[in-house]
Amino acid sequence: MTEIASAVPAVPTPETDRSRWIALIVLCAGFLMIILDQTIVNVALPSIQSDLGFSQSSLAWVVNAYLITFGGLLLLAGRLGDLLGRKRIFMIGLTLFTVASFLCGIAQSQELLVGARFLQGIGGALTSAVILGMIVTMFPQPREQAKAIGVYAFVASAGAAVGLLAGGVLTQAINWHWIFFVNLPIGVATAFLANRLLDRDEGIGLRRGADVVGAMLVTGALMLGVYTIVKASDYGWGSTRTLVFGAISVALLASFVAREATARTPLMPLGIFRSRTLSAANGIQALMVAGMFGMFFLGALFLQRVLHYTAIEVGLAFLPVALLIGTLSLGFTTRLIMRFGARATLVPGLVLMAAGLLLFRRAPVGASYVTDILPPMLLLGVGAGLSFPSLMTSAMSGVSPSESGLASGLVNTTQQVGGALGLAVLATLSTTRTAHLSHAGDSVASSLTGGYHLAFAVGAGLVLAALVVALAFLRPNPAMAHAEQEQVELGPGQAEPAYLEEAA
Repeated sequence: MTEIASAVPAVPTPETDRSRWIALIVLCAGFLMIILDQTIVNVALPSIQSDLGFSQSSLAWVVNAYLITFGGLLLLAGRLGDLLGRKRIFMIGLTLFTVASFLCGIAQSQELLVGARFLQGIGGALTSAVILGMIVTMFPQPREQAKAIGVYAFVASAGAAVGLLAGGVLTQAINWHWIFFVNLPIGVATAFLANRLLDRDEGIGLRRGADVVGAMLVTGALMLGVYTIVKASDYGWGSTRTLVFGAISVALLASFVAREATARTPLMPLGIFRSRTLSAANGIQALMVAGMFGMFFLGALFLQRVLHYTAIEVGLAFLPVALLIGTLSLGFTTRLIMRFGARATLVPGLVLMAAGLLLFRRAPVGASYVTDILPPMLLLGVGAGLSFPSLMTSAMSGVSPSESGLASGLVNTTQQVGGALGLAVLATLSTTRTAHLSHAGDSVASSLTGGYHLAFAVGAGLVLAALVVALAFLRPNPAMAHAEQEQVELGPGQAEPAYLEEAA
């Protein structure tokens, strides 16, 4: 099979064009494995707890061990892809993730499972941080890039819903070990095909960004920050522990920024944030994902604890979200972006997502799926299917090839940190509200429902805040079809198309 060159010709041959799209599917298969792993484990937690004897507090480390290393290393991993070659980092991460999945699957002790989950987080960060940068490099033309990002966005946003269903099926049909074993054939097949399809890019070299001190500062800041977030629900947001750890994380991050401003070879050139579109898109994503992830996790708890759905029924309940995201991301949204631009497609998507969360808030204790659950699922599916591809197209636009890995890592970092922060905040608010209603004499079901309703309302508020940022800071961009025509007329190596231009 023909290998993909790191610099794709302006007019690819049918053979290279076909290989590029096959390579995209291979990359997204590896990414889907990682995305699924973030939700598939949640369904199996009760079985893991009873089998390995975890306490309620120690059980959280099955999730937190992965989140801390994954969220903490994404930015560094993306930059390493630029410096050492994105294929090299992708293959190292994929191998580590697959091996760690095997260790998780054979785990018969708490220590081995938690340790393997730490390794999984490292492998997941190395793999996923460079994928978006590889995609925009392989697909430089606006139309095909929009389509490719649509596929990536589908995997990124629908994978969580699919993970709930897959986790329920595997846990109930076999046992919890298979939620990890299922990664092995996927990881091996992906590694084999990626090694054949993707040409090795050498990167720009460590001398262009070998900032060891900066790497230690940003990794420490992000890992400590994610740890503080995920443990805040246990100790309280106003506790001394949370405030001290949070302050140390912020201080490390500030030190990193100061270091990058003066370093001869910065790990993360701060000039990348001069792109108003990139900065705004990452802020929007953090807010949007914070609200959306809360819906997936707390919505699943509402269906299980209040409506008494089984694990498989929870997955089926969320299936319309995944199907709509897939249907829109893989075709319709791309055409809208080409016709009207990313911002014009993003705005109605955010409106629909907020409406879906507000409608979910009205679901009563004895909710019917058809009348109370399905309508908000449909709104959320359409909204996410419009929003994710538009947002990722905006985030990656105007980024030079030498910094696409960094931008990709930044996109993933804001997604993970935003999701972790949003979930921690929403879960804390929900728990506090539930306890208050319970002490006031409400039934268990009513108290839980009241807590979830508050979380959905706050989630809608976060999405609306993302909408305000989009309207205020994202420039209305011309249709990408027009930009593509400009690029064809200019020819390779000439001025960038209008949609990539940024304000000074």
